[in-house]
Amino acid sequence: MLAAIACVEALGPVVPDGWDAAGEPVGKPWAELRTPWVQLAAVSEDQTRNAWAPLLEMLREGAVVDEYPGLEPMDTFVSLPKGRIEFVTSAATSREGNRPVFCVLDQTEEWRPSNGGVKLAATLRRNLGKTNGSSIESPNAFVPGEGSVAEDSASYWKRITEGRAKDDGLLYDHREAPPETDMSDRASLIAGLAFAYGDSAEPAGGWVDLDRLAAEVWDPATDPQDARRFYLNQITHASDSWLSQPEWAAVADATRSVADGDTITLGFDGSRARARGVTDATALVGCRVSDGHVFLLGCWEQPDGPAGEGWRVPVLEVLATVEEAFSRYRVVGMYADPAKWEGHIADWEAKWGAGLKVKATRDHPMEWWMTGGRAVLIVRALEKFHSAVIDRELTHDGSSVLARHVLNARRRTSRSGVQIAKEHPDSARKIDAAVASVLAFQARLDAVAKGLAEEEQPMGGFTF
Repeated sequence: MLAAIACVEALGPVVPDGWDAAGEPVGKPWAELRTPWVQLAAVSEDQTRNAWAPLLEMLREGAVVDEYPGLEPMDTFVSLPKGRIEFVTSAATSREGNRPVFCVLDQTEEWRPSNGGVKLAATLRRNLGKTNGSSIESPNAFVPGEGSVAEDSASYWKRITEGRAKDDGLLYDHREAPPETDMSDRASLIAGLAFAYGDSAEPAGGWVDLDRLAAEVWDPATDPQDARRFYLNQITHASDSWLSQPEWAAVADATRSVADGDTITLGFDGSRARARGVTDATALVGCRVSDGHVFLLGCWEQPDGPAGEGWRVPVLEVLATVEEAFSRYRVVGMYADPAKWEGHIADWEAKWGAGLKVKATRDHPMEWWMTGGRAVLIVRALEKFHSAVIDRELTHDGSSVLARHVLNARRRTSRSGVQIAKEHPDSARKIDAAVASVLAFQARLDAVAKGLAEEEQPMGGFTF
């Protein structure tokens, strides 16, 4: 497919040129505007052959040679009647200043800073911007945390879907097996493989033998995480991830709605501006007491680029969201990490603390520190949340923001047990919504222990 698209970009009428009398789009070839220059890029020469070999076969053995006099498909480049197709790698000293109209970026899950892939991708895209050209990526599932080009592109797409990007010029198509795919169950595994491979699979008339792939998955030498990445196309997790993408996706349930007046608990993790780096996010998460359904009420994050310079958490907006939560729902408990928000949390305690059924302590019903000398309590809360996800004893609203924060969390072993943290202190990949979720769920567990899950739900909004 990549080879065919490259051929069409080099020779075909791909540039928009208005509309015909019937209202259909009309195109013209790049050669009418500029010399077409097409590049197939990878971080090694072996990887470029994935698309280069079939491209040469198409140009040499099809009708293209007869239709385009002057076309010469060489082993290392293709001379066009006007222009050129070539393959490039990160081993080249520099690609800065080239003027391609189209680039294929192949296997970008392997394009990392360490092998020059990230720099190569940035250079190719700068060059394409000068010609109004375009590029296409073709990665396998990436490993979160490696900083690959594929991971960066997926992150960009998430920013678009969350409305946080300034431009939406990325088209993204990722097909992976359902998260509930059980690799130990043959029927479930075959169904997951069939979904991931689509019409390439034998049941759909394709050429891929799913039984053969299942045998590879079950080979004791095959790492389960590699099996999910390369056969099910699932984005799993970094080696030190707290939760994997399939684990978190398996408990998503966007069909559940939380009604006004439902009994809930809240979790809050706040932040303020930092002198350097990206300011941590501020997050408010709810958890319904009756069924453990976790839902995002608000997450305030520093915008990317110039818009984020000098950014501060919109305190009034945060306060209004907390106020609305107490007005809409029957809040029976709220656990908040008070770091840098001590004054506001003290105000919340004065306003609503006396009416809470679940309290962190008698003197401070909302303060639930995630740092300091509370390591044992923190570890236990994290364990309970983690186990509830693995055992599917909770659900969540499917928020992409919440998913991103949960999957950003990394395991850190302490003397008391496993805690979570960012990949490094100055990382732009935030975990604050994950922390708020843990706090909301812990408050919910304490509410269940007091028998509040059995109480009849009020009919309307409830205000303390």
